[in-house]
Amino acid sequence: KVGLFSGICMIVGTIIGSGIFVSPKSVLANVEAVGPCLTIWAACGVLATLGALCFAELGTMITKSGGEYPYLMEAFGPIPAFLFSWTSLLVTKPSSFAIICLSFAEYASAPFYPGCDPPQAVIKCLAAAAIVVITIVNSLSVKLGSYLQNFLTAAKMIIVTVIIVSGIVLLAQGKTENFKDSFKDSKISLSSISLAFYNGLWAYDGWNQLNYITEELKNPYRNLPLSIIIGIPLVTVCYVLINISYFTVMTSTELLQSQAVAVTFGDRVLYPASWIVPLFVVFSTIGSANGTCFTAGRLVYVAGREGHMLKVLSYISVKRLTPAPAIIFYGAIAIIYIIPGDIETLINYFSFAVWIFYGLTVFALIVMRFTRKELDRPIKIPIIIPVIVTLVSIVLVLAPIISAPELAYLYCILFILSGLIVYALFVHFKFSWAQKISKPMTMHLQMLLEVVPAEEV
Repeated sequence: KVGLFSGICMIVGTIIGSGIFVSPKSVLANVEAVGPCLTIWAACGVLATLGALCFAELGTMITKSGGEYPYLMEAFGPIPAFLFSWTSLLVTKPSSFAIICLSFAEYASAPFYPGCDPPQAVIKCLAAAAIVVITIVNSLSVKLGSYLQNFLTAAKMIIVTVIIVSGIVLLAQGKTENFKDSFKDSKISLSSISLAFYNGLWAYDGWNQLNYITEELKNPYRNLPLSIIIGIPLVTVCYVLINISYFTVMTSTELLQSQAVAVTFGDRVLYPASWIVPLFVVFSTIGSANGTCFTAGRLVYVAGREGHMLKVLSYISVKRLTPAPAIIFYGAIAIIYIIPGDIETLINYFSFAVWIFYGLTVFALIVMRFTRKELDRPIKIPIIIPVIVTLVSIVLVLAPIISAPELAYLYCILFILSGLIVYALFVHFKFSWAQKISKPMTMHLQMLLEVVPAEEV
């Protein structure tokens, strides 16, 4: 039921969330000058496009939903695939969902607390409510979730257009003083560039989301690569132009001091209509959260289908024909992350874990060029592209450990490896006591949610 236009909206709508409106100062803080900052934003878009092209070959070669999961399964077998699903289901996907909804809650509650920060309890309750609503919408209907995504993508493109057009007008009026000597006093090192990339790539995250719903795409051989080729360069152009717009009204120092860059821009340029910025940023974050939920629920579903999660998670709603148990499970885990988490900690935890598996998945493409030559490849990209993406992934994973080592990275690695214990108990050896725990839970959930295995639908 997902066509080319919906596919482009899914990519654009999921990528453009809270990142570009909140995090430009994180990129600037690492390189400390306008020129390198804009270069990093463009380079992040190029890397996201190259990564997505690798995923386009994988997605048309192995036309299964679930993103990285089926590709790792084909290339390396069940253990790496299980570790990916284990980490994604319990860390990267729900933490990403939680980050976006917390950003939404901050913007949505800000107008009710002028002059001060909203209470954390209000922000977290509002974020939890957003997760519940989005989970219900995507459990009810594929079409409803897709239509909501299309509407919210259109809404966020309005604010993107407003910011870009305002910036172009200001440039035409001669507001170019902040671009003079734009590389002067910049801080350029492997460490600073890597950390700047980390923050920039967070704003681009979602470039691989269409691979999670390959089975629901109309004509995936055509629409998957076309959506990528159109969607990600469009986002890259928007991101660079938005950053240029910010610098037309703010110096580097002012941008770094801003709590929410887009709101500061709106206050200076759009007054008295500045209220439209937080309103449309709310639409933007909800759209990104909806796209994340729509696609990530399919990963839970595919892992359940392969026997790597509770079997009930692979079941389909009898009435709605949606993977409702998987989506509800995903939403519940995301709510847990909201309770103790703050946005910055969650982003660091998320980014480190996710680039381990992005790199491993792109490396799987290189491996299958030699081990699975018989597979049909409707799209075949030059081998140099996955090589570049793999090498960049290695740098992105190692750079924060070397430059700013923290215990959080060790905990993340230990959590990933702890999946081996779960795999041994529940999947490989299938100990009887483990099955006794999971079977009654599956039966109760099946009756409660009115779901059946997909092959029975």
